[in-house]
Amino acid sequence: MDIRALNAAQKYAAARPVTEPVPGSGEGLSDVLGGAAQNFAQAFREGEETAKAAMIGEADPHALVQALAQTQLAVEAAVTVRDKVVEAYQEILRMPV
Repeated sequence: MDIRALNAAQKYAAARPVTEPVPGSGEGLSDVLGGAAQNFAQAFREGEETAKAAMIGEADPHALVQALAQTQLAVEAAVTVRDKVVEAYQEILRMPV
C-alpha cells in the first residue's frame, strides 16, 4: 500500500467539511445570483430616477453625477461577470470528451 495515497485520503477527508454548504443558510448559487440581479436592477432604477429628477430640476448635478457613476459601476460589474461566465462556458466546450 502506498503511504502517499493514504495521506491524500486523510487530507481529503479532513478538508471535505470545509467545502460543504452550511446547513440552514439557504444561500445557493441561484440565491446569490438572484440577489446580484436585484441589486443591479435597483442601482439602475435609482440612476434613472435621479436622471429624470435632474432633467426637471428636482435633483442637483452632483447627485446626477453620483447616480450615473454608480450605474456605470453596476453595468461594468455585470459585464465582467457575463464575460467570466462566457469564458468558463468556452473552456467547458474545449474539454475533450
